[in-house]
Amino acid sequence: GAYAPPGAATIEPTALVLRALAKSPRQYVRRDGPFVSMALDHLIAHQDESGWIAAEDTDGDARLAQTRAAAAALYLYVDPASTAALAKAVGWLGEQGISDPAAREGQPVRDREQAARRAVELLATRSEDGSWRGEVVATAENVLELSAYYPLLREASSPARSATRLPRFTAADREAVDAAILRGARFLVGAAEEGKWGAPSRPDAGITAMVLGALLAVPEPRPEEIQTVIDDGLDWLAGLQREDGSIHQGMLANYVTSASILALSGSSDEEHAQVVERARGFLVALQADEGEGYSPDHPFYGGIGYGGDERPDLSNLQMALEALVASGLDSDHEAFQRSLRFLERCQNRSESNDLVIVGDDGTRIVSGDDGGSAYTPGSSKAGYVELEDGRRIPRSYGSMTYALLKGYVFAGLERDDPRVEAAWKWLQEHYTLDVNPGFEHASDPTAPYQGLFYYFHSMARALNLFGEDTVVDAQGVAHAWRGELAGRLIAMQSKLDGSWVNENAPRWWEGNPVLATSYALLALEQTKGAGE
Repeated sequence: GAYAPPGAATIEPTALVLRALAKSPRQYVRRDGPFVSMALDHLIAHQDESGWIAAEDTDGDARLAQTRAAAAALYLYVDPASTAALAKAVGWLGEQGISDPAAREGQPVRDREQAARRAVELLATRSEDGSWRGEVVATAENVLELSAYYPLLREASSPARSATRLPRFTAADREAVDAAILRGARFLVGAAEEGKWGAPSRPDAGITAMVLGALLAVPEPRPEEIQTVIDDGLDWLAGLQREDGSIHQGMLANYVTSASILALSGSSDEEHAQVVERARGFLVALQADEGEGYSPDHPFYGGIGYGGDERPDLSNLQMALEALVASGLDSDHEAFQRSLRFLERCQNRSESNDLVIVGDDGTRIVSGDDGGSAYTPGSSKAGYVELEDGRRIPRSYGSMTYALLKGYVFAGLERDDPRVEAAWKWLQEHYTLDVNPGFEHASDPTAPYQGLFYYFHSMARALNLFGEDTVVDAQGVAHAWRGELAGRLIAMQSKLDGSWVNENAPRWWEGNPVLATSYALLALEQTKGAGE
């Protein structure tokens, strides 16, 4: 549970990391997993009956400093064990003449321009693996400083916004789909640097993997310039593989490895097949299960996050499951069965999801019964439904409910399974190609357009897997979704360069035309057969 190398002092580094986790934008809490709970328990295990928290061989100023550090960390975690330990520590510190044990962090810079400059300076010194100098203490200190700037800079980057309705569209046929894919592919090739994409001279493995997966949607035989870029890019991705099988540049290990598997699995190169096999093992090991200290009754059991023991979410899990299937993992592998626990806890269906999460303020978060899905157990990017008795239900929304349906198919559930039927019912009742449904209650007019291309991609892949050609909406109208979705995307394609971009909501990188175009091509590939 300690965040320190063997033989080193553990209390202050562990306390510092706990503060960084709690103060970060993700605001970690004890229930998020062993990487938090075990660290808290490590501090509590070093508490003396008199209240101080320190290594046994310390006294005087060292004992005082360690106790203050531990109390400052415990102060940020509102759970019974942490609160009880904090009370004892505060009592002991009071006897030493210290009335305010919590670290006074304050706001290092209050001016937005100064904060932005300082944040850029800090980020420029970060190592490839996301740390600072590979040191726990330095990394935690810089995370704390950046977290202090975060609210200031987020406020500065959120001007008043408005949204524009999407253009009218008509259903498209196969010929139109192929033409749109080729135009989009030529845009992506034009944005490439020797088979790589990202900022100028700074290729990004995650974006590159997504683009390569999209370019593979171009039917073979492909134009030479497209095939050359694909071959160069796949070789570069394969060359990034690490000893543990992962493929990334230091961050977002699951996301980038999964996207890389999806791209590399489309190659006929035997060496690429070996890379995929090693990467598959990494993804299986990444799942939150007993190996990382998660028991089946933990809310995050069976899930996968961006990488390591971070908070899992359904978006990352669906991508990992898709990659595992593409890698050739046996359909009866235990990784798919473990994922069922996490999938159930994301779904608003109380018969299969009895999870109750008690917030720091005592608010109880419970499952609803509309059959749709949230982002992660107890949390939704679309907000919450407030019940009269004070309880809250994570609001279901489109992209995650399609992700849920995909997950259930990958886990081997049949169409008549009640969990599948509930998800399918929600999707039919909320069928639309105008917004990402579920965000309509937000005060931000651009909220329903957030993640729109991700939504289209998830929809197309899920409906293909589910084997359904027609969706009957809440009004009883039947929709041939392939032709409609293809028509919607073609109507949104730029007439100038063949790209796509989310003009209403750049959130989740959809303001980047390279990523948005990749999502569009991946969705269009799934609509093949439209009009036939």
